[in-house]
Amino acid sequence: MSFLGTTTIKRTASSATLAVFLLLPTAVLAERVFVSNEKDNTVSVIDGKTLEVVETINVGRRPRAMAFSNDGSELFVAVGDDEAIDMIDLASLKVVRSLASGEDPEVIRVDPNQPYIYVSNEDDNIVSVLDYQQRRRVTQIPVGVEPEGLGVSPDGRWLIATSETSNMAHIIDLESMEAVHHRLVGARPRYVEFTEDGSKAWVSAEIAGKVAIIDMQDTFDVIHSIDFEVQGVPKEAVQAVGMQLTSDGRYAFVALGPSNRVAVVDQQSHEVLDYLLVGQRVWHLALNVGESRLFTTNGVSGDVTVINVEGDVNDFEAIRSIPVGRFPWGVIVEP
Repeated sequence: MSFLGTTTIKRTASSATLAVFLLLPTAVLAERVFVSNEKDNTVSVIDGKTLEVVETINVGRRPRAMAFSNDGSELFVAVGDDEAIDMIDLASLKVVRSLASGEDPEVIRVDPNQPYIYVSNEDDNIVSVLDYQQRRRVTQIPVGVEPEGLGVSPDGRWLIATSETSNMAHIIDLESMEAVHHRLVGARPRYVEFTEDGSKAWVSAEIAGKVAIIDMQDTFDVIHSIDFEVQGVPKEAVQAVGMQLTSDGRYAFVALGPSNRVAVVDQQSHEVLDYLLVGQRVWHLALNVGESRLFTTNGVSGDVTVINVEGDVNDFEAIRSIPVGRFPWGVIVEP
């Protein structure tokens, strides 16, 4: 699906907009964006300068979440049907090794302080902890039914795992490797994102169509809930899934699934500021390093939408649609 010159984009990009886009600093444009294609068993590599796919990497079956190693040399890809984590060398863009992950790995996160990968094993109701340097399982942490989302606090103290069927966020103390708090957050919680200072965690609930915000400093309770309503779109199609929060504490972006929208939320007031039209069944999001662009994976339309998010919310607009593989799921930008 192409955005430029069609009615599927919220604002049609003008030639002036494209000219500004082409003149962005080289440092911003030299990034690589990785997209996991769930049905093709591939990872697409998008060049940040040309905004075109420049490489396709063959990986295991049903790739979904991705994460980088702490030294930035490898990209980890959860390949669900192979029950493994494929490890891609970022210099050669080849899978160089795989690590058994437990049943049905879906979301993975890397500990900021040690070589651990946290894996939500959906069929086992556990979170596996893997040491990617020693290539061994460290431990398994019991959580609720059908764990999905994972989020690690910036200081590496807390891990939150969401369970889709239990409708809960399980707050895990990473010193003891035990779940110490359990909070109801809404139907089918999908994703977890911490604020930059680690004081709050945002948890999206897909079927509830809302985001719960958890206090991570004192009570560990849900202190606010954000609802979404897109004019002309049935409530059941407004499904909160992937999220990204800007590091300056200004904006949050929430993917709203089959509504084909990304919500723009004020991080401080929790007010929904706008809804941006993107591709079909938007799933996950990634900000580039300079936080000037947002990339969205659109599963049904098989593309990635590039959104300019510089300046004020009134300036935000989709500037490009990039065809990738079938059913793009995850997206991550090289640091």
